Amino acid sequence: MATFLDKAKIKILSGKGGNGIVAWRREKYVDKGGPAGGDGGRGGDVYFVASEDMTTLMDFQYQSIFKAENGENGRPKSQHGRGGKDLYIKVPLGTVVREPEYDKVIADLTEPEQKVLVAKGGRGGRGNCRFATAQKRAPQFCEPGEPGIERELELELKLIADVGLLGMPNAGKSTLISVISSAKPKIADYPFTTLVPHLGVVKKQSGDAFVVADIPGLIEGASDGTGLGHEFLRHVERCRFLIHVIDITQDDPVANYEKINNELRKHSERLANLYQIIALNKIDSVFDEQKDFYLKEFKKFSSDVFLISAATKENISDFVNFVAQKVNEIPKPDLKIDVDEDLAAFDNDDSDYAVFKIDKNTYSVEGGKLFRLANVTDTRNVDQLYRFQNILASMNVYQALKEAGIKDGDVVKIGHIQFEYYD
Repeated sequence: MATFLDKAKIKILSGKGGNGIVAWRREKYVDKGGPAGGDGGRGGDVYFVASEDMTTLMDFQYQSIFKAENGENGRPKSQHGRGGKDLYIKVPLGTVVREPEYDKVIADLTEPEQKVLVAKGGRGGRGNCRFATAQKRAPQFCEPGEPGIERELELELKLIADVGLLGMPNAGKSTLISVISSAKPKIADYPFTTLVPHLGVVKKQSGDAFVVADIPGLIEGASDGTGLGHEFLRHVERCRFLIHVIDITQDDPVANYEKINNELRKHSERLANLYQIIALNKIDSVFDEQKDFYLKEFKKFSSDVFLISAATKENISDFVNFVAQKVNEIPKPDLKIDVDEDLAAFDNDDSDYAVFKIDKNTYSVEGGKLFRLANVTDTRNVDQLYRFQNILASMNVYQALKEAGIKDGDVVKIGHIQFEYYD
């Protein structure tokens, strides 16, 4: 039987932006050609896309790290680097994307081809031709590209079905879904034959169709984690209504019905109050007196009770027609999951930094943006050093060093750059 996976943890990385470069025009008949360093390309974004072709998160068991393409560095002759390709990660309809660090839902993908941006690629750095002015015609500096974003996310699948089949183990749900649809679940005469949810597409007389979800059997205590059903109750949360399949050959079918509804109530009050059609199954194995007795008993719980036999297909046609009619009448539930769109894709701002005292006379300044600026700063070029110092001042790095206790003559290290500090 195919493996079903409805939860997954993955890591995504958007592409880093390419660095700008310092370059010059060197053409035979162009006097004082000027700056010609191009900009770096932007890094690729990361998106989730809802796909009708997937029904499980199984793909994420074999691949858990997804990385978009980096942007290229700038080129001479004022040419921009190529932008990185965006990454589109396909997920099944009904996938909820959660940010575990904040315990927030950042996307609920319920519509075909719906997509959400979850990590922006870094912007490309500017080349030196961008900094030319009338006063400064030969800038000797460029900008680094921004880094990509790295995130660890949790995916949870909640199947999108019109109707949910519920019942005790061996109530006949799998047989029923195999009869009314093209689904082929594993069927056998022992508890928990259905180990994973199954989806079946049932055709209506009008030509369109509806989707039925066969959920593994519930037992008493399922809401506390006993058995299999509790793990999959999330898959009936999006259903229009439920079909409660009852095996009337059991000792006490009414008690079984009440146990299932009690477990539904413990999981969700909304599920417990969802409209139910009661299907009294296996009527081919009982006497007419028992059929009449249980039909009368279950009419106390619902006005819509059907006597069926999934094995012999008795009364199945009328039953399916009635279910199709209810699918037309009952709208899809408008379940609004609290989605924090601000957390879906935030800016690549890594301007934070920290000052550390390494030893008696040495301080280190660490931060993503400062490290990248140091990487594109040539310490042999006076203009580049002046620009680097001006950026440090604008970011209040010198003030932070003073607060950390630095004194004149102490050494400051930022990336590969090292200098003595004087106020």
